[in-house]
Formats: sequence, C-alpha cells, structure tokens
Amino acid sequence: MEDASIGFLLGVLCFLIFCSAFFSSSETGMMSLNRYRLKHLVKQNHRGARKANKLLERPDRLIGVILIGNNFVNILASAIATVIAVRLWGDAGIVIATAALTIIILIFAEVSPKTMAALYPEKIAFPAAYILTPLLTLTYPLVWVVNGITNSLLKILGINPDGNSDHNLSTEELRTLVHEAGALLPHRKQSMLLGVLELNDVTVDDIMITKNDIQGIDLDLELNSILDRLSTTNHTRLPVYNGDINKVVGILHMRNLAQIIQQGKVTKASILQVVHEPYFIPESTPLQTQLLNFQKENRRIGLVVDEYGDVLGIATLEDILEEIVGELSADHREENADIHRQDDGSYFIEASAFIRDINKALSWELPTDGPKTLNGLIIETLESIPDANVCLDIGDYRIETLQMTDNLITTARLIALKVD
Repeated sequence: MEDASIGFLLGVLCFLIFCSAFFSSSETGMMSLNRYRLKHLVKQNHRGARKANKLLERPDRLIGVILIGNNFVNILASAIATVIAVRLWGDAGIVIATAALTIIILIFAEVSPKTMAALYPEKIAFPAAYILTPLLTLTYPLVWVVNGITNSLLKILGINPDGNSDHNLSTEELRTLVHEAGALLPHRKQSMLLGVLELNDVTVDDIMITKNDIQGIDLDLELNSILDRLSTTNHTRLPVYNGDINKVVGILHMRNLAQIIQQGKVTKASILQVVHEPYFIPESTPLQTQLLNFQKENRRIGLVVDEYGDVLGIATLEDILEEIVGELSADHREENADIHRQDDGSYFIEASAFIRDINKALSWELPTDGPKTLNGLIIETLESIPDANVCLDIGDYRIETLQMTDNLITTARLIALKVD
C-alpha cells in the first residue's frame, strides 16, 4: 500500500464508500419491505422478490452477512484514508482523516442510502438480493460463527433467536390497513371489506326488521283481507301467524303460493299446507355466525327472539349481505327517506330509524351500544318519556324532538355540533 499512488488509493477509497452505501441501503431496504406485498410478488414469480424472501427467511444470516461486509469495508476505508492523510499532512493527517471520513461515511454511506432505501425498499432490496445471495454463500462459515456467538448471547439474555416474528394481523390492524389503503382500494371495495370485518361485531338485533314493521299474514283475518295483503306485498317470504306474531306457524314463500293460486284453491288451509317451519334466531347472535347458520340450515329468513322466546323482529340473509355490499333493493334504499337534509345543515329524521343506519348514511358516531333506534336513544338519555318537545345534546350531536304521538317520538331534528 505504501507503493500505491494517492490517486489509486483515492479510487479504492471511493469504491469502499460505495460498498458501504450498498450494505447500508440493503439492510434498510430488506427490513422495510412490505411482507404481504412481498408474498404476493413471490406468488407472481418475481425473481428479485423470491431471492429477497429467501434471505428474509433467516434474518440473522442476512443481517450477519450485511454487517460483516459493512464493517469490513468501513474499517478498510478508514485504514486507506489514514494512509492518504499521513502522506499529505503527516501526523496531523490522522485527525483529519478521522473527522473527514466520519462525515463522508455518515452522509454518503449511511443517512442518504438508508433514507432512499426506506422510501423505495423494493427498488433497493430486489437488486441487492442478487448480490447478497452469492455473498452469503461465500462468507457462510464466517456468518455461521458470528451468528452462533450472537445467538448464544441472546439465549443467555433469555431471548429465543429462533422465535419467528408474528406477522399476522389482528382484526383491528386489518381494519386500519383497509382504511389507510386510500386510492389504492376503490371506496366500494373498501366498504365491502370493512363490512366483512365488522360482521362479528354486529348482532342480528342491530339489523333486524322490528316487530312493529313486520309484514305477515294473520290467519285470524278474513280471507279477502289475507288475499289483499298477499297481492300488495313486495316481499317474497312472509311469516304466517294466528292473531299475534308470537304465535307464528310458519314462513310462506310466494312461489309456493303461486302454485295454489294456479289451482284456484286459495284458502287458509291451503296456505298452511305450503308454509315452511319457522326458524328462530337468538337476538345476540353475531352476524358472522348467523350468516354461516343461514348457509348451514339452507334458510334465508328467521324470526329474532329474546331470552323468553318472544319475537322481536325478522332478520334475513339479504339484511346480512347488505352489511357487506350495501343496499340491494330499492325498498331498502327508500329507508334513507327517513333522513331529510335541511338547508341549515341539520337533518329531519324519523325517530324509528336505526342508529346504525343514521351513522352509516351520515358518517356520524351516535352511540350504538344501547338502544337501537333514535327514539330509544332519546328516551334512554332523558330517562323518561318527554311530555313536550325537548332539546338535548348527545356527544357531538344536538337532538331536538319535533313530533310526538302518545308515548312515542316520531320525528327529530339532528345536527352535528362539530363539523370535520
């Protein structure tokens, strides 16, 4: 080295600094790779991704070869820089070389390449994998020794070096990932994914048609009244009962009714002959569980009952699917007619509307852990049924009752106090 020219030594020094930058950027790039995108690229048979994934299967070996290479070139660069500085400035060159090389390595071999690798990990990691793979093979004995000593020290400290990092996502983490997908995921698909993730957090009593809104066939009525109901209904399946919905005898499919109409034998008895046995659902059943139950039992509609067996409402397969894909029919879309926007930014809302529907339609956050309807929320907050119209604040929302019928609030005016 003493016989080498300064120009040659400067060239070697520049090459070593470049190598140091390569190892630094490789380390950051490899560790910054999105593991889920990496697995996707591996399935797409991306060669760089396959090599990078192979290296990441043993991160201790990957880090070992990178740090061995990085330390080797940095130490060698320090030695060469010292030789150059001593030749140029004598003994004072040692201090000059130390200060100058520290700044150069910090800027050009550490901060800059690592920042670039953190911003563009795939552009750095995939090409680097082509170099690191054979380099690991060449230096494997040294890497094996270094890893052996390191792993022994970790075990002494109570750390298991063979323990794999948990890259599985929880439901909340996956929900956050979907939210942050932004423009990468269309809003429609984003809503569907979030709907699937929330199925287990929502129960059938959150989405059911309430008892008062059930359309069914009361066999205690005159036959003409029953036929009028059958001819005007928009539903394909109707509960059949005697006087009260709690005395349900079955579910009538309109397709089966068409058969007896063709035969000209529409009577109460003939209707009973074509009804299916009713299917009951506990009110606290999560939607995810009920979706599987509908599939298992080959059912599309069920009666929601409380712990005493009293009917609370009806839940259908369509209702559950709407939680995932949105509203399926015009009949359901008309439910948004319960919400009327006013010029001042407030909303006139039917008090029978479900709180979850209001939140979904307006992107609000009214509390849903108690009553299911707006009327129930107001009454629970007041802890009494109001004798006249009242105004109250619930969280970030102001509610003013507008119309009341007997012991029931029918219409309310709502406005968000905080506008994003």
